Amino acid sequence: MQRRFLDYLAITFKGIAMGAADVVPGVSGGTIAFISGIYEELIESIDKVNLNVFKVWKQSGFKTAWNSINGNFLLALFSGIAISILSLAKLIKWLLHNEPILLWSFFFGLVLASILYIAKQIKGWSVKLVIAIIITSVLSFYITLAEPFASPDSPFYLLFCGFVAIIAMILPGVSGAFILLILGAYQTAIDTINNLRDGLLNGDMALFKDAFFKFILLAVGAVIGLKVFSKALNWMFKHHKNLTLAILTGFMIGSLNKIWPWKEVLKTRVNSEGEVVTLLDKSILPSNYAGDNEIVMSIVFIVVGFAAILVLETLGKKKTEV
Repeated sequence: MQRRFLDYLAITFKGIAMGAADVVPGVSGGTIAFISGIYEELIESIDKVNLNVFKVWKQSGFKTAWNSINGNFLLALFSGIAISILSLAKLIKWLLHNEPILLWSFFFGLVLASILYIAKQIKGWSVKLVIAIIITSVLSFYITLAEPFASPDSPFYLLFCGFVAIIAMILPGVSGAFILLILGAYQTAIDTINNLRDGLLNGDMALFKDAFFKFILLAVGAVIGLKVFSKALNWMFKHHKNLTLAILTGFMIGSLNKIWPWKEVLKTRVNSEGEVVTLLDKSILPSNYAGDNEIVMSIVFIVVGFAAILVLETLGKKKTEV
């Protein structure tokens, strides 16, 4: 496929949209790829990235190897994703510290609408699908109640988180940031991105090295997960689509507990930067919240988050009709 510079610029902007989605729990970069018409090309291009590329490079040169994996497309797309994530991470960190209730309310609305978005794609409801939703909802709910089995700063845990979260690049409707949130590593990932950028811009090599190490761990886990999950999940999606969608729906229903805006802190820990952060909490009613529950604005942000997914769904329908 011959593309001009403007074509690749458009792909970069699509990457920016995907990056923005990947930073926000509840919105999937895969959904943006699907809506913007590049999902199949993305999956096919990723599938071509393997050790055989080095063999082609040795036999036919770098250009042939680069073209064999659709390198220009991947470079343009992932450049956009990186630009977006680096730009938005600082804003998300500020909101997490200064407006947590409103931020989680927005995320809650996003995920609530995403549940309906995924469930609506299920065709031919059956008892088996309902049971699958119930089981995965209960399982997911109890996962949100569990204390993380390792610190989010642990190297092996970061590898695991990157491995699992990359699922967002494979299936539309699944948010990698949401999975990081369930695993308790979302804020660690956001802090890593911010520290990576700040360390580089401010010349703080100690901060940069620590953040770069964590970033590499997440990235390596993601690359491994991408190769492991891609074929299996695509096979599930093609051959057992309804069951896969039912499992995803149940997973997200049970996980709503994790992003409920009003929480009571049960346990804390000291992170690698010496800050006291939450390790374990529980959902409570707004009326039982110790501080200002911001109930009116919370409802507004839930509605805004819900509406954002409806807009994406509408755009997706228009794209399908074109």
